Amino acid sequence: MSPVEQYLQHLTRRHFFAKGAMGLGTAALASMTGIAPTADAKSIGGLPSIPHFAPKAKRAIYLFMAGAPSPPDLFDYKPKMVDKLRVDLRGEKYEDGSPVLRTRVTTMTSGQSSFPIAPTRYEFKQRGQSGAWVSELLPHTAKMVDDIAIIRSMWTEAINHDPAITYISTGNQLPGYPSLGAWLSYGLGSENADLPSFVVMTPRWSAKRDAQALYNRLWGTGFLASKHQGVSLRSAGDPVLFLSNPPGVDASDRRRVLDSIAEFNQDHYEKYADPETSARIAQYEMAYRMQTSVPDLVDISDEPQHILDMYGPDVHKPGTFAASCLLARRMAERGVRFTQIFHRGWDQHGDIPRDLPLQCKDVDQASWALVQDLKNRGMLDDTLVIWGGEFGRTIYCQGALTDKTYGRDHHPGCFSIWMAGGGVKGGAVHGTTDDYGCNIVDASGAPTDKFEDGAVHIRDLNATILHQLGINHEKLSIKFRGLDQRLTGVEKAHIVTPILA
Repeated sequence: MSPVEQYLQHLTRRHFFAKGAMGLGTAALASMTGIAPTADAKSIGGLPSIPHFAPKAKRAIYLFMAGAPSPPDLFDYKPKMVDKLRVDLRGEKYEDGSPVLRTRVTTMTSGQSSFPIAPTRYEFKQRGQSGAWVSELLPHTAKMVDDIAIIRSMWTEAINHDPAITYISTGNQLPGYPSLGAWLSYGLGSENADLPSFVVMTPRWSAKRDAQALYNRLWGTGFLASKHQGVSLRSAGDPVLFLSNPPGVDASDRRRVLDSIAEFNQDHYEKYADPETSARIAQYEMAYRMQTSVPDLVDISDEPQHILDMYGPDVHKPGTFAASCLLARRMAERGVRFTQIFHRGWDQHGDIPRDLPLQCKDVDQASWALVQDLKNRGMLDDTLVIWGGEFGRTIYCQGALTDKTYGRDHHPGCFSIWMAGGGVKGGAVHGTTDDYGCNIVDASGAPTDKFEDGAVHIRDLNATILHQLGINHEKLSIKFRGLDQRLTGVEKAHIVTPILA
């Protein structure tokens, strides 16, 4: 967008008061009179050129397993590893003599004297009509393999958590870039004037260990206007910080304060033309309307018992993954464009037999319930659901391999995710990895990182998510530091068409 076009989109003083009387003021009055917020048929905000084409999905829900779930124990079955128990992977080679271990290793295992192969302890079975292999740790996910598409050939260059999760979330390993949700808010706008277009939840986890930190830049706006920031929904106290009025302040008092602040902010904007001033005006108004819309959102007392039962007993406990999934469905119903749930605790460098089952129990039933709930309501067709982490885990053991336990290090060379709804082909399984679970391979069994051979880079995943929402990833850009910045960066990104209906 040119600077002139960008300037013309900002509010003049006259336009501000017109909108206040006929737009925001009307919404505020509705919240004061108790009228329930509704999702408008048209988007609010967004770019006039978007969607670029008819979208398959109107909204997306991203279930992010922060820390990297282990593909060899969940989705990428490697039966031949049983015969190679305790074989040192460092010395293993393909038939052509090339080494199996082609990717770099972290400093946590680089000093090991050997890299003993650790077969999974968990039973795999082929499930559904598609025959996809799924671990016994995910019995509910196994029931819906014909509703989801599994990609087993994801890869990334990042090998440590912070750059890796920043990379998949923002398209860059360095901080300071807009997140996926911020790009969607910027491009598509909102379907509901009374709720944010982008909401984030960070539920607790069950593995008894410290987890990798999450930074709010993962749902930040970078160089986009701050109004596109993801709003973090809390599990205790006010769902959103400072949502409640202070003691002695009622709705009418708050309305008068906001009107006065808006007037000052508009004067400031006319003097300095800072776009963030306009964003600040919009954020104050959104906060006011959220005083009614958010309490209604988080009150699940109107949910039928059979729905609550479907999500499992944890749904009654605020701050759990199950409770977050139910809220994600309620947000989808109300027109929230993008909901992201970051579930931590998947960084299993040791004692996978203790920690991985706990993590899977946290998310398995609720993930299944979310997809089925959307499907039963006729919403899955236009709601895209994504499940996955920032990279994979090694087939070799970190530390000592014993008969009772094993751990796995970071592995960017290949990992698994799944997607459902929003134009995704249920039952599809895309991509192949070698017998060692170390490398993506082509039809001949040779290692590859080429898209045409089935490899899917994280920018391909982001391009596909945007595509399903009606966005050409090459055309969603903004000038910053002299460059046309995009979520998918400057390198070629592809749409993963084999998993699309």
